[in-house]
Amino acid sequence: MRKQDQSTRRRFLGLAGSAAVLGSVPAVTLRPAEATPATLASAIRNVVGGAVVRTGKVKLDLPPLVENGNTVPMTVSVSSPMTPDEYVKSIHVFNEKNPQPNIGNYYFGPLAGRAQVSTRIRLADSQKIVAIARLSDGSFWSTSTDVVVTLAACTDEVI
Repeated sequence: MRKQDQSTRRRFLGLAGSAAVLGSVPAVTLRPAEATPATLASAIRNVVGGAVVRTGKVKLDLPPLVENGNTVPMTVSVSSPMTPDEYVKSIHVFNEKNPQPNIGNYYFGPLAGRAQVSTRIRLADSQKIVAIARLSDGSFWSTSTDVVVTLAACTDEVI
């Protein structure tokens, strides 16, 4: 037998054996984690602990209605003088229905100039977005907004 024929035969037998093994393994379907308002509350609790979160100082700019959840523009800003004595330490953004409740954590110092973040996010469905800012005095401030998504992102379904 020629060497090339042996190589081809070995490759064929290896592939056939692999296919036989894969055929005997049951198919596993992975789905995204179930997101709920409880997971949102838990994610917020992980950031603020038991601190009181007050409403105000934070501005969240998101379109109220988006056609496609794959790329949603978002800007979060916090009114603060950003001085060494009074500045924003961090901004945390959360969502209610995506598989992961924490969209992002952004950290600042007094030299940042202003506490503002602009980015694009993915939204799995129409939901509430919450932004929380931690100030240098240890206080937490928040705002939230609802976004209606007509074509969801972050799903495994084929349309």
